[in-house]
Amino acid sequence: MKHFTKPGNAVAVLLMAMTFIVAACSTTGIQRSEDVQSDMRTVDNDIKLIVVQLDAINASLDELTKPGQADVRRAFDVYSKNVSKIEKMEKDFSKHADQMTKSGKKYFEAWDKNKNQYDNPDLQRSSDERRATLGRTYDRIGENNKGVKEAFRAYVSDVTQIESYMSNDLTTEGITSIASMSDRTVRNGLHLKNELVNLQSAIEDARAEMTQTGISMN
Repeated sequence: MKHFTKPGNAVAVLLMAMTFIVAACSTTGIQRSEDVQSDMRTVDNDIKLIVVQLDAINASLDELTKPGQADVRRAFDVYSKNVSKIEKMEKDFSKHADQMTKSGKKYFEAWDKNKNQYDNPDLQRSSDERRATLGRTYDRIGENNKGVKEAFRAYVSDVTQIESYMSNDLTTEGITSIASMSDRTVRNGLHLKNELVNLQSAIEDARAEMTQTGISMN
């Protein structure tokens, strides 16, 4: 026995299917935006912690190399612990920054894929302008991120080499012999901090631009 769907029911089913499709596409777009913002927030939080840790390392290095340091062993242990923390932070930052880049690429690729989706020329022009503005802002993140990664690797290499050297020679002569490298490392730490601040500024600008689209993460 054959079953026939009434015309009214068929229309209702079709409308329901279309609603699900539109909702799915919308949700996917919103989810991509939220993923990007979530990853940017993670990196932003990393930066805040790293900046504090850079100050801690520089302070402990100054304490370790201070002339007449009465408790060299204690000062070295503090410095060593700070080095271990910054090594972990560098790895976490690299992982999170890569994820941020990946989600950003996915977000813009999907936007470009649907570039000409509007029949209304005003909507299309608005979409193109927003894409260009946000794209330029997000490009700054990539540029600054590269500078941070390079400076971070160099800095971690310096502080770990100092730790290795000092672990073999905590004498006054040994400490004196690394004075120039210690000063250079402190300067490199300041350079890294500046690079981090620039990246943080780019992230904040991108998040502000994405908030203007009406999709924000509180």
